[in-house]
Amino acid sequence: MTLIGQGRAGQAMDLHNIGNIVSQAADALAPDGKKVLVIVPDHTRTCPLPEIARQLHAHIAPRAKALDFLIALGTHPALPDDAIDKLFGIEPGNRGEVLPGSQIFNHEWKNPDMLARIGAFTRDEVATYLSPENHIFARDIDVTINKRIFEYDIVLIAGPVFPHEVVGFSGGAKYFFPGICGEELLNFFHWLGALITIPKMIGVKDTPVRAMLHKAMDMISVEKYALCMVVKGHDLAGLYFSDVQESWSTAADLSDEIHTIYCDRPFDSILSRAPEMYDELWTGGKCMYKMECVVADGGELIIYAPHISEIAVAHGAVIRAIGYHSLPFFVNQWDQYKDYPWGVLAHSTHVRGIGTYENGREHSRVNVTLATGIPKDVCENINMGYRDPASINVADWEGKEDEGRLYVPKAGEMLYRLRKDIAPEWQRCG
Repeated sequence: MTLIGQGRAGQAMDLHNIGNIVSQAADALAPDGKKVLVIVPDHTRTCPLPEIARQLHAHIAPRAKALDFLIALGTHPALPDDAIDKLFGIEPGNRGEVLPGSQIFNHEWKNPDMLARIGAFTRDEVATYLSPENHIFARDIDVTINKRIFEYDIVLIAGPVFPHEVVGFSGGAKYFFPGICGEELLNFFHWLGALITIPKMIGVKDTPVRAMLHKAMDMISVEKYALCMVVKGHDLAGLYFSDVQESWSTAADLSDEIHTIYCDRPFDSILSRAPEMYDELWTGGKCMYKMECVVADGGELIIYAPHISEIAVAHGAVIRAIGYHSLPFFVNQWDQYKDYPWGVLAHSTHVRGIGTYENGREHSRVNVTLATGIPKDVCENINMGYRDPASINVADWEGKEDEGRLYVPKAGEMLYRLRKDIAPEWQRCG
């Protein structure tokens, strides 16, 4: 399929251009008499979903037998009706007027009755995605996915592309895995990303994890496409439609141009402020992921989020049991931790960052401090630093780059890296 769309780093798209692209995409889909399912992000991703959903409805619904939406939650909590309305920019009670005839579903990752097995990776196949020293983690893996997609003729992914800690760049096939899949593959490929480490993974387009997700996507028999967005601020800088891999790849190139900031020096202290859309540390951890490469050795990264009081709704009990630790802590004590969900282990290493574990002692490269609504005793029990958020004065960081301090007012989507010529070996990616 020919790529449809456009994008420029320095220019926002207007509604006319967006409408033209969606109209052309609808013609290319040829939805006449067919059932179409659109997979969309939840509230933890920035994109103009209300406008895109309305455009898709205007151009597809009159021609299709059905047009419905499925929220790619991964393992995030299900959204109640009022949160779904807010996600789609709909006033309460007006869903039938804004998107008449369309249904909106949450993904149910914990409900086996909503999952279908579509294939598997053998242990030998899995080993091809691992470096030789990590072949001990190879295993047979069943690939499951939300079985609702098989009720439709066409599946369209509609979501943004950003640098991502586990896959390199978000979007594309990631809306299937982990967006609407079961736990087994999800847990494995998150651990695969953790083994590579965030600094060598994030903002890299061609990664072993992405290759594995594309292989899994080939197991989906439904006709599938993607409408990939590249967001700058609150506007669209790019919008691309084609088959999943081509539209995602084009969007990832523009995302790299827009969403990566190269710094001339590391910082001793970074105040990384979580936006309201990150409502638990599970997602608020992105404030560390995107900043780790520019924290100086021995420096401090503060996740500043007074509104966050929850570690993770779905995974909090596991995190409280294992705490936050660097990768070597788990790898060198694997028999003790191997039966915990590998995806949660991966999250733990991602938030804690690069470190070592020698002679029974762990040393983290940087100090990660929570200035959130999570109490001090809980922070200490999960191996995180604590600051009272009320004690934070943003002015102590804002505009202090020359003093080795950095304030990031909306952290989690822009990737900060050191210039390639000064980056140390542990964060040289690709």
